[in-house]
Amino acid sequence: MAGRLEGKVGLITGAARGQGAAEAELFAREGARLLITDILEEPLAKLAEEISSGGHEIVARRLDVQEEEPWSEAASFAEKRFGRIDFLINNAGIADPAGIEDTTRERWDQIIAINQTGVWLGMRAVLPAMRRAGGGSIVNISSIFGIIGSGTSAAYHGTKGAVRLLTKTAAVEYASESIRVNSIHPGYIDTPMAREAVPEDMRDQFAPLIAATVPLGRMGVSQDIAYGALYLASDESAYMTGSELVIDGGVTAR
Repeated sequence: MAGRLEGKVGLITGAARGQGAAEAELFAREGARLLITDILEEPLAKLAEEISSGGHEIVARRLDVQEEEPWSEAASFAEKRFGRIDFLINNAGIADPAGIEDTTRERWDQIIAINQTGVWLGMRAVLPAMRRAGGGSIVNISSIFGIIGSGTSAAYHGTKGAVRLLTKTAAVEYASESIRVNSIHPGYIDTPMAREAVPEDMRDQFAPLIAATVPLGRMGVSQDIAYGALYLASDESAYMTGSELVIDGGVTAR
């Protein structure tokens, strides 16, 4: 039985751990050939080795998403290696809990460069290859904090809101070329990045405290987001573009 991504080629950023790693593992099982990227080279290479040992075609490559030329090189490498690019998962990102007054200009610029500019650079880099392939799917990972406010994480909110609208305008711009662009809005997902944003002395209480605020009664896991990304990368979502896929256990329903 063919997988849901059989014959497709994709590029996943931020793939060394968390949601990106879960996406890489799931997509490979569903038949995709993959270029996975991150700045965390050692865990990225280990992940690629583990996945390839199962008979899947996957390559790991260092990519700092805020840098323009490496993006062009990664897209060119993927197309030459696999013959095409069918989907991109713009997953890489960073967070900071600081509010408006406590965010430094340096940190503000860094978060924008990675979370917002990195998404734009990624889309721009893969579009020519997708055009040559006759279409494609771009999935930009935003957040529920691109939809609602929390009173903290000023720079993170700003970038995730920007990704939401950048997704929509790209969807309209490239719809006539059969290139779909959608965003995913995770809620509270138990990932290494989420835990690192919490003071160390509070980490044991982190998951139970968050779970109490979620209608479904638990934090999400990386696989919850990976399955949403799988749907958007596949042809099953052929009539979706410019949409927001919220995966948050019901948080925004309140």
